[in-house]
Amino acid sequence: MKYHLLFIAGIIFFSCNNKNEQSSDQLETNPSATPNDESFEEVLPFDSIHSASDIEFGKTKSVIIKRQRLINKKDDKVELQSLIIRKTFKKEEDLYLIDFTYPLLNENTNPSYRNFNEYLEETYMDIPGVEASILEDKEMICDTVRINRFKEKRFVDYKVYNLNESLISVLLYKENYYSGTLHPTYSFDCLNFDLKRSVFMNYDDFFTEGSEEQMTDILNEIIGEKINKGEIYYDCWKISFDDFFEYKNNFLVDKSKVEYYFDDCVICPSYTGTYSVEIPMSRVLPLLKNYQFNPLML
Repeated sequence: MKYHLLFIAGIIFFSCNNKNEQSSDQLETNPSATPNDESFEEVLPFDSIHSASDIEFGKTKSVIIKRQRLINKKDDKVELQSLIIRKTFKKEEDLYLIDFTYPLLNENTNPSYRNFNEYLEETYMDIPGVEASILEDKEMICDTVRINRFKEKRFVDYKVYNLNESLISVLLYKENYYSGTLHPTYSFDCLNFDLKRSVFMNYDDFFTEGSEEQMTDILNEIIGEKINKGEIYYDCWKISFDDFFEYKNNFLVDKSKVEYYFDDCVICPSYTGTYSVEIPMSRVLPLLKNYQFNPLML
């Protein structure tokens, strides 16, 4: 078990690569968005332990660009500033850095919003659990002198969207740096919260029972269309039904689309492709559940 963490890190990195490899000339290029070498080296966390090839160097640049696009993505924070309270938690120790930014709902507006706030702080963030997990993994590694020179890093940030007076959609994205790995990993969680009833809503509240296979087909049609148009790279792949079923609640909604978010390596390698797939509302209309609490039917 002493190499437990290194084994996990290797699985994370190589599982993406084994899906499909691409050559350096297939990497995403955008001169206006690509950082110069000097600024890039400042944000590359583990370049002192990896003699990265040009391909790996390019992949890491692509990860940085992809991350910046996510950060720059417009949301409704300004419009919702009376409803959303921005909370932060930052703790830095010798072995790790935890830097969380997350939303709470203003309980002065509605005391029942405590449901949302308690879930975010006590269950989702679970800061004591994150700390314990990092320290447990560190203890499993004998070569602490080498590994512990590089901090484990855990970041959380969010986007928030407002469909109407009944619903908000929250995207929580996690950025994790593991010791001994070149690229960070990204994971996503989407929460849809009914503001009138103060309850979380999931797939079955929006879409008809048994429609998961149809939704999987729609997602794969859109992925195929984007690959053919060159909007995402051809080394991305279709999502399996099992993967979709695992992520079926991981979506945001607005008046024009349903947007699904997937973790690294579910539909694309970490260093290229996309984190999300947008489905025009017109393509999911036949799947909408027709009942009074479905905010998409209002």
